[in-house]
Amino acid sequence: MGRVTMAAETADRQASVERHNEAACPVVRAIDRIGTPWRLNVVHALAGGEMRFNGLKEATDARSKTLSDALDALVEHGIVDRRMEEAAPVAVYYSLTPKGRALLDVLDELDDWAREWEDAAPR
Repeated sequence: MGRVTMAAETADRQASVERHNEAACPVVRAIDRIGTPWRLNVVHALAGGEMRFNGLKEATDARSKTLSDALDALVEHGIVDRRMEEAAPVAVYYSLTPKGRALLDVLDELDDWAREWEDAAPR
């Protein structure tokens, strides 16, 4: 079987799974956007308000590249806003967008669920 055929079969299978699980797809997409520990740490750190890169680095204990990647993804998905002050010295600030602030309520609910069930024995 050639690569083109395998790729087509994989794409067909993915489309079939998405059609079959259509109700779950928005949740899966949301988790894909925010579902890395670093992205969640950034959102949590920004819950207290606007921060600069080094402040976020200290708050999350992330390496520069890791933090930069997480911020880029969160900005791309409209969860975090990036604001630059051009005055010398140039300063970049990050804050949650309204979409990001709305996410905090969801994460609070997930935190409640996790605390209740994380040590529960499987049934």
